[in-house]
Amino acid sequence: MEYLLNNKSREEIINGTILLVDKPYSWSSFDVVKKIRNTIMLNYKIKKIKVGHAGTLDPLATGLLIICTGKMTKEISKLQNNLKIYSGTFILGSTTPSFDLESPIDNFYEIDHIDKNLINEVLPNFIGEIYQTPPIYSAIKKNGKRLYELAREGKKTEIKQRIVFVKKFQITKINLPEIDFLIECGKGTYIRSIANDFGKALNSGAHLKSLRRISSGKYLVKNAMKFTFN
Repeated sequence: MEYLLNNKSREEIINGTILLVDKPYSWSSFDVVKKIRNTIMLNYKIKKIKVGHAGTLDPLATGLLIICTGKMTKEISKLQNNLKIYSGTFILGSTTPSFDLESPIDNFYEIDHIDKNLINEVLPNFIGEIYQTPPIYSAIKKNGKRLYELAREGKKTEIKQRIVFVKKFQITKINLPEIDFLIECGKGTYIRSIANDFGKALNSGAHLKSLRRISSGKYLVKNAMKFTFN
C-alpha cells in the first residue's frame, strides 16, 4: 500500500491525484477506498482527506479501480462515464439469486441444445442500447436502502428495467458449460445481469463465474498497482 503512495507528495495527494489499483478478490470498492484513505491520513499526517472511486467493482470481481483523492474527486462523475472493458466467464445451465457466486445455485437447466451456432445467434441481442434489470444483490438504492440490504433481509422489491449501452460483446472461448467473454460497455451496465439474460436467451440459465475490469477509458489495469491489503 505504501509503495502505491511513495511517489506522491503530500501536496499532490491534497490537491488531487489519481491512483490506479488492481482490486483484489473479495474486497469491496468501499473497502479499498477506506484502506487508502486511512493509509494517506496516517502516512501524510492529514486529519481529513476526500477519497473516492470512479466506478464500483463487485467484491467477487477484480481489476482496475480508479481512486481519486482531494480535489480530483470532483472529476469522478466524468471518469465514471468512460467506456469500460471487462473479461470473464459465464457458467451455463445454472442460476443464482445474485447472478454470480455470491449466492448458491438455486436452479439447474439443460444445456444439451446449446452450441456455437446458437450462442452466435443470440449474441447480437446484447450489443447496442439494451434493456437490463439490475441484480437484486446490487448497491442501487431504493427508498434509502441498498438493494443488497433488502435482499439479505429476505424482502422482495420491484426493480425497474433501464437502458444501458454495450459497444462490444465477444465470446472468446467455448468450453461448455463455461464460456469466456470480452465486453466493452458504458456506465451502469451490470455484467451479472448480462450473464443471467444471456442464459435466458439460450433457453437455459447462466450466472457469472468470474469478472475482471481491464480498462476504463484511457486507464489500463496493466498500469495499476497490484498489492495485498493487510
